[in-house]
Amino acid sequence: MSRTVLCYGDSNTYGYDPRSFLGDRYAKDIRWTGILDGTSDWSVTCCGQNGREIPTQPRQWEEVRELLRQAGPDVFAVMLGSNDLLCRPGFTAEHVAARMEAFLTALAHPRTLLISPPAMVPGSWVTEERLLTESARLAGCYEALAGKLGCAFADAERWEIGLTFDGVHFSEDGHKVFARHIAETLDALLPPSPARPQCP
Repeated sequence: MSRTVLCYGDSNTYGYDPRSFLGDRYAKDIRWTGILDGTSDWSVTCCGQNGREIPTQPRQWEEVRELLRQAGPDVFAVMLGSNDLLCRPGFTAEHVAARMEAFLTALAHPRTLLISPPAMVPGSWVTEERLLTESARLAGCYEALAGKLGCAFADAERWEIGLTFDGVHFSEDGHKVFARHIAETLDALLPPSPARPQCP
């Protein structure tokens, strides 16, 4: 029986192809959610959206609660925070973590995996030192938050994800590497059921 995961995130969960200016995405067999869905026994509900920040309003939280009620996933995997830094001048990792704490506390899903996105690198979208510094600091803040809330944590920075020319979005190879590591992380969080012995 397959295990289910709802992946909630921004353009890197959506699979945005930065070579496009029209919001196009990589093919399913290239983006990490599609690879995970097609090469493991994880059944994936992809809820990635370009430009998404961490939801901060009760009505937004209720929309996500409804997503969770409908999908009923074994694991709720969340990777957000990059757009909060990109779109909010002066935001620090602590500001982002405070938003995430309010969001996850409101949802209170029993098996949440909080994923810290890879730190940004210099690129066409990343020309401010603050973005480099605070995106690199986010993993530490998220790890502390996960400990506080009692949820699982993964630091994608440690996975050496390849990023594209803009300094934010995953490359095609980056998606493949991410898919491999997220599968290992999910398997550790919720191991597959042992195979039933075959009748003679």
